[in-house]
Amino acid sequence: MLNSLKLYTNNWKIARFLVIQANYGSATSSESVDPSTFLKKEKTSKAMKAYLERSREHDLFMKQQQHEFEIGKRHLANMMGEPPENFDSQEKIDEAIRYLFPSALYEKRARPMMKPPEEIFPQRKAAEFDEAGRPFHSLFYTGKPNFFQLLHNIVACTNDCNNFEDRMIRQQKAADPSLQLDLSSTQWLTQEQLELKLMETIKPIEYDNFVNAMVRLGNHPYSYRHKDFMDIYRRPITNQSITLNVPKPKVDESGRSYITVYGCCRKSARGHVTIRAPGTGKISINGEPITFFEYDQAREQILYPLIFSDMLGKVDVEAHVKFGGESGKAGAIRYGISMGLRSFVDSETVDRMRLAGLLQKDYRRRERKKPGQEGARRKFTWKKR
Repeated sequence: MLNSLKLYTNNWKIARFLVIQANYGSATSSESVDPSTFLKKEKTSKAMKAYLERSREHDLFMKQQQHEFEIGKRHLANMMGEPPENFDSQEKIDEAIRYLFPSALYEKRARPMMKPPEEIFPQRKAAEFDEAGRPFHSLFYTGKPNFFQLLHNIVACTNDCNNFEDRMIRQQKAADPSLQLDLSSTQWLTQEQLELKLMETIKPIEYDNFVNAMVRLGNHPYSYRHKDFMDIYRRPITNQSITLNVPKPKVDESGRSYITVYGCCRKSARGHVTIRAPGTGKISINGEPITFFEYDQAREQILYPLIFSDMLGKVDVEAHVKFGGESGKAGAIRYGISMGLRSFVDSETVDRMRLAGLLQKDYRRRERKKPGQEGARRKFTWKKR
């Protein structure tokens, strides 16, 4: 519409010039006028100029990084004694990096890596406005057009499901329960993943609004009509109960099943735990009852996995632990009991224990004291005088 209006205006100016020239005669060579002078020149806005400059700098930076990445692959191939043509896949590069630069860091993102520049450096948005500075998106002035457009699409899908449900009710038709979406095997994108997908930074409360709107849509009886839209913002959950290697219990001389878990650790405490079934609920810690621990909190840590799995009073626990204090020893025994109970409970209970965090080893350590401070984080009380 705007383009046709501009074309009509320009044509009218040229026609007006021709009418004036016909009525008053053609101008001399010294007085000749170019019809293009009647046309309005479109000025490039400062915002567009700044964007073009940033885009040009970013393109040059990415070209340089890509060039360095290609050189790095050739150096990597030379160090591995292979031709550069063999390093055409990221798997070969990762394998060579692990071999040449072995690292024992727990955080994988802190280990040496060599990735393409497109994966390391974040993507940049394209121009969101034309040369005159007019924004393309109707929600541009919200500051987060992609995020609010996503919320708008969710509401549109919800309204469509509501309208379809009204039509089915008028026709006296009920929703088919077999078509209801099962979202138990997937979960919504995290806030970081959603920010990468939208290329916008959102607040935690805005992410909660997104999740609530999606959950409302997913619980609708006719949400299957928009399954493709919802799958874009969901990722599958790995069923770790299948991947975990649950050992089978052994049988002792008395005919009872037992399992021993080694490598139980928490802070500086180390130990191993043996669970026998069937049992009477006896708990032995270094040859002593549960009163081995003085504080109730440590005793509750020992009993928690037994109560959670409904195995209290059904198995006997024998633990041997050394080093560390009460908290570390109790945490090591709790981890050993949780790992051993997997052999005596069903897969559903194992999944619940995993979700409760009982099967996750706690790697936290006491943070060291910093010089010039009262503790690891605490500062000395400031006094003016």
